[in-house]
Amino acid sequence: MRRLLLLAVLVAVAALLLWRFTRVERIPVLLGTVDRGLVEQSVANTRAGTVNACRRAKLAPPAGGQIAALRVHEGDRVKAGQVLLELWNEDSAAQMRVAQEQARSAALRADEACGRADVAERDAERARKLNRDGLLPDDQFDRAASNAKTLRSACQAARADVTQGNARIELARANLTRTVLRAPFDGVVANVTGETGEFTTPSPPGIPTPPAIDLIDDHCLYVTAPIDEVDVARVRVGQRGYITIDAIPGKKFEGRVRRIAPYVVDLEKQARTADVEVEFVNPEDGKALLAGYSADVEIILDSRAGVVRVPTQALLENQRVLVFEPKNGTLAERKLEAGLANWEFTEVRSGVAQGDRVVLSVEREGVVAGAKVVPEK
Repeated sequence: MRRLLLLAVLVAVAALLLWRFTRVERIPVLLGTVDRGLVEQSVANTRAGTVNACRRAKLAPPAGGQIAALRVHEGDRVKAGQVLLELWNEDSAAQMRVAQEQARSAALRADEACGRADVAERDAERARKLNRDGLLPDDQFDRAASNAKTLRSACQAARADVTQGNARIELARANLTRTVLRAPFDGVVANVTGETGEFTTPSPPGIPTPPAIDLIDDHCLYVTAPIDEVDVARVRVGQRGYITIDAIPGKKFEGRVRRIAPYVVDLEKQARTADVEVEFVNPEDGKALLAGYSADVEIILDSRAGVVRVPTQALLENQRVLVFEPKNGTLAERKLEAGLANWEFTEVRSGVAQGDRVVLSVEREGVVAGAKVVPEK
């Protein structure tokens, strides 16, 4: 009896060892489902893009001088025409007052000269009538007429002096204006260079210097992104797309192509690109953003809705996928006829059906057609 029991134990152990060493280990795999939905073919930027303001002005006074008053600070919102900065301008203001007084004096002299001319012309008219009636000698009439012409010329010269005085006022006003910096549009002050009492000068030709005030119109923003020269040939103005901001992860903003650069940048020989500008479809989206943010764009070239699609991650070379067969837990290889594709989904015209489950973890060792697998959650 003991021999039979011992024999049975030995047989069971041998069977267990045989099963253990001969059984096939199932490979855990990640699976995705073939479904129906939207597939969009798109192109994206090769390097990070930048959020830019539609209007940005780096301002400096036309004339150099000492800063007498700094009316704004970084982050202040300003209106068009608002004074931002004033230079010391007492000399220009004094010249303005001198020009105004000179113009006023010239106007008074003109009034006096023209008044005398009017009197002389009336006297000349009376002399003409008396001379015509033979009551006034010709020489007295000639003197009266010549005096009227002389005084009228003096009146005209005085009027010219008034015009010249007004021109001097405009010149003085222009010089005074050169010492005051005003906002050309509504916006926000991004940067201020200089403090009250310091000297500031405009940039000389060919030598850039920091602007006194950097003003940004943040009510209108767009993204400039470099697109590879191969892809940019398919991009057209008006095409829609998506904008993603690194500072706001997980959110996509609707965009539209507004401009394509007419040239290719070849600074990097191995990656030539052309800048594409994408504007926000909804202007409200830009209110929460800051100019200078890094951003990415995805431009939609074509799209199809309600088509059979597989996760692009499941594709192998030559448009093949591995389909999970639940009956025996093995993988079968299928050849696909693919359509539109992007990083997420690829359109399938034939090869798999809606509801099939395909392998996503194709890079794992042993994941080949015929392999026994187990779905991994």
